[in-house]
Amino acid sequence: MITGASGFLGRTFVSTLLANGARVVALGRSERLLREADAWGKEYGADRIAIHRVDMYDIPALSQILDRIAAEETTIDVLVNNAHELGPSTGFNVPEGSLEDASLDTWMRNLTGGVYWAALTTQKLGARMKLQRSGSIINISTMYALVAPRPELYAGTEFINPPGYSASKAALLSFTRYVASFWGSHGIRANAILPGPFSNTEDVGGANAVQEDSPFLKRLKGFTCLGRIGRPNELAGALLFLASDASSFMTGQAITIDGGWTAV
Repeated sequence: MITGASGFLGRTFVSTLLANGARVVALGRSERLLREADAWGKEYGADRIAIHRVDMYDIPALSQILDRIAAEETTIDVLVNNAHELGPSTGFNVPEGSLEDASLDTWMRNLTGGVYWAALTTQKLGARMKLQRSGSIINISTMYALVAPRPELYAGTEFINPPGYSASKAALLSFTRYVASFWGSHGIRANAILPGPFSNTEDVGGANAVQEDSPFLKRLKGFTCLGRIGRPNELAGALLFLASDASSFMTGQAITIDGGWTAV
């Protein structure tokens, strides 16, 4: 099961899991999920993909759907907590997202999306994993759980990376270790993937799109050892590693995939 399935990285995660034999239950909010699900069904078979559209801020609705999934699915082997709202409401690229001006609502939306959604899905679906005595939980955090954003990257641009995002993703990393510690005895593993710069240059005109020739993107590339931003499919290997028995003795850990950003 994967949350944020219709998002920039989520779409790649779903395709990767389907291409490697998984049956995927995909949660998302946007109408794009319907179009993507149709394409996935045609390519991999309609029985291999199940979708649930839900606004995850509607906690009662989300809880109800998670209960249905837990009751209806034969097994729940992998949970990918990927959802996080990246837009003006969480402080991205708007003045209200700055450290000086961030509102309580902005902070709470980051903490809800960054931590509580993962906590609730883990609680609900983890109960099934405990009965199975097996399961892999993969939380999608960020390199900003380890290092702070560089002010010089954003200076003079319209881009803002809000403090609530870093704080919530750092909390998600801590939550990952907590789950690993308390549920390891039940055969459940919990690990995190920390992506670096994977800016969306595909959906031009979208809320989080970045123009290929923008000065911001040039700066972004310059802060990596490899001199470029990542491609979503470059997260596929880590996802499959953590989802499979290839990582059967690994838990409570984080894999950072950032082109060397945090190495120097």
